Amino acid sequence: MSEKLKFNRRNHTVGLATVHLVWIPKRRRKVLIGDVKKRLLEIFAEVAKDNSFVIRSQEVAPDHVHLLIEYSSRDSIAQVVQAFKGRSSRLLRKEFPELLKLPSLWSRSYFYETTGKVSSEKIRAYIEDPHHY
Repeated sequence: MSEKLKFNRRNHTVGLATVHLVWIPKRRRKVLIGDVKKRLLEIFAEVAKDNSFVIRSQEVAPDHVHLLIEYSSRDSIAQVVQAFKGRSSRLLRKEFPELLKLPSLWSRSYFYETTGKVSSEKIRAYIEDPHHY
């Protein structure tokens, strides 16, 4: 299914910025399951809404996260990552005490790849492929 792209329009800019993000829980523990995974997806939706991000695709595997995010040119990739990782870590560790066994929920590192029109579709297919399990 082809999706017509809508460009973000500001006073002096027109464009579309998307990024493919991947990160893992600390020590790559398989903790993103069941209620934790369900709540994580809810938190991601809240973060996206609060920051005017658009989640084009997402996958939460037991030991890693993939997001394809459309974001504003006013935001840096580091700010986008921090918005998702920061809030999700704080809320999940508060709501699920078993996650406090880890020194932190997320590893400090993350992978990012900026995408274009064609690359976004390929990345979406990759993220939605069930190979993560």
